[in-house]
Amino acid sequence: MLSQRRMRRMLLVPCVLCLTLYTVQSFFNGVTLVRPWQTHILTTATVTILEQETATQHINVQQEVEEPLQPHMFRSDGLLEVNPNGRHPMYDLIERAEAEWAEKLKRQSKSLDEAVSEYERRYHRAPPKGFDDWWFYCEYHSVQLPDEYDQLHNDLEPFWGVDPVDLNRLQAEHESLKDSYTIGKTEDSETIALLAVARREASPNSLPKDYLVQPRGTMDLLQDVSKFIPPFRAVFSSHDNPNLFTDWELKTQALQAAAAGKYIDIKQPPPLKHLGWPSACAPESPLRRTSFNYDVPPSPPTKKTFIYDHLKAMDPCNHPSLLLHHGQFLSQSQGPMPKQVMIPQFSHCSTSMHHDILAAIRLDWVDDIPSDAKPDFQDKLDKRLSWRGTTTGIWDAEHTRWRNQHRISLVQWANEHNGTVSVLRSTKSRRESVGEGNPVSKARLNAVMLDVAFTSEPRSCAKAGCKVIEEELQFRDWQNSTTAGAYKYVLDVDGNGWSSRFKRLMLSNSLVFKSTIYPGWYQDRIQEYLHYIPVQLDLSDLYDSLTFFRGDLYGEGAHEELAAKIAHAGRKWSKEFWRREDMTAYMFR
Repeated sequence: MLSQRRMRRMLLVPCVLCLTLYTVQSFFNGVTLVRPWQTHILTTATVTILEQETATQHINVQQEVEEPLQPHMFRSDGLLEVNPNGRHPMYDLIERAEAEWAEKLKRQSKSLDEAVSEYERRYHRAPPKGFDDWWFYCEYHSVQLPDEYDQLHNDLEPFWGVDPVDLNRLQAEHESLKDSYTIGKTEDSETIALLAVARREASPNSLPKDYLVQPRGTMDLLQDVSKFIPPFRAVFSSHDNPNLFTDWELKTQALQAAAAGKYIDIKQPPPLKHLGWPSACAPESPLRRTSFNYDVPPSPPTKKTFIYDHLKAMDPCNHPSLLLHHGQFLSQSQGPMPKQVMIPQFSHCSTSMHHDILAAIRLDWVDDIPSDAKPDFQDKLDKRLSWRGTTTGIWDAEHTRWRNQHRISLVQWANEHNGTVSVLRSTKSRRESVGEGNPVSKARLNAVMLDVAFTSEPRSCAKAGCKVIEEELQFRDWQNSTTAGAYKYVLDVDGNGWSSRFKRLMLSNSLVFKSTIYPGWYQDRIQEYLHYIPVQLDLSDLYDSLTFFRGDLYGEGAHEELAAKIAHAGRKWSKEFWRREDMTAYMFR
């Protein structure tokens, strides 16, 4: 017979087994009692679940590996086309800018011999007489980027294909053109002087003082190097904008002659085509090869784009819609007749469609601005984008399309309250895809992000037009230097011509956004996204760029550290690359 202890043990074992199975079943399936014959099924199911979870995680990892961020498209027209599956394009644009600038600084000539070799490599010709004097001036005054004068070369190159005798005659005839002045140096003088003035209803002896500011500023830039400059005469336009519209065939003929060391026959120009603005473009350019309706507003862009090459993005031959957004073009409807001769004239500004020679102008130049106008970026309190200006840009009359001009469009755009606009999300990580734009209310966006308005009273308009502008558009108080200096973000746009305030804005420790069709004399010597943020003329990228730096309506996704970095770099650039000596070096060369 079995002992009592053994019998108790035999009864206890089944009880413990049942309790164990009950506990396991409760863990996986609630409180249902597990029968002994179900234990194998339970174990198998548990293993299967764990295997599935592991497999799912493995698949997700594989998908992450197989789907990296996609690249954006850098188009040949100077625009980056956004890929929604790529990271925010601002990261790419900033990194690209930093690399290009570092490479540009690194490759500069360190000696006269190197500068001569680089000049010959770039331009396929020997430097001009006196190049050594120019080099020693640059060396003595620490002028940086001594090789970066492509803008100047491109302006002058067509004239090397014209006989100097013809050029001198054309220039002499042009000196009598109204609203121009001529500076130069005669055989019996060591200084540069004002030689002629052609102005409506005034003689040189009765000129208003403000009219003499321009020639005096230009002469002042050259006085330090006048002893190195041979006798010359140079005609300057006194207008804010260019007026020498180019015929592409004529310019191409001159360039080909210059490359061959020959001269064109100015008495036999190529046949003149009555094309309007397309006359300045190559036959294969978008503006020449497609029909363009000047009376129909351009369709909004279907894809998000950003400027990566500001100079290319300013060219209406590649971007025909620019003709419908800027007073420079709108003021002359479908375009003027091109000039049938290449006239050598210096101007405050030019476009890719004109052959005015761009000059470094001292007008409104400053070495620095008052302290209250340049607090450190982090100390500025207002996160809105600021702009104030007058209603210049085009003569606002019934027969002009003034409503489409750049300043009018800007103020309308910045104060709209109806509808929504698509804005890219400002990602916090460089490893996140930017996605498609999200719709945001214009009323909320403009109220939170923008402070844009006209000041003073309407000008450059007929009486009826002035009244409409005053009634329909936003006017606010003028900003003093302290008020203007409080904004973290500022916008610079063209007026009747080039913007004379850009230099001051770059000194302000604010992040400067710039929209223009006029390349500066410094265009080869400044870097987009390192010193300032370029903006398309239709403003289609401005909300996206601004949101990246300041964040969304609630400040989420802000990259103020990058904004501060660019703002500080912009001020440093203005102090080191836009000095009086830098302008002298440009004009001397």
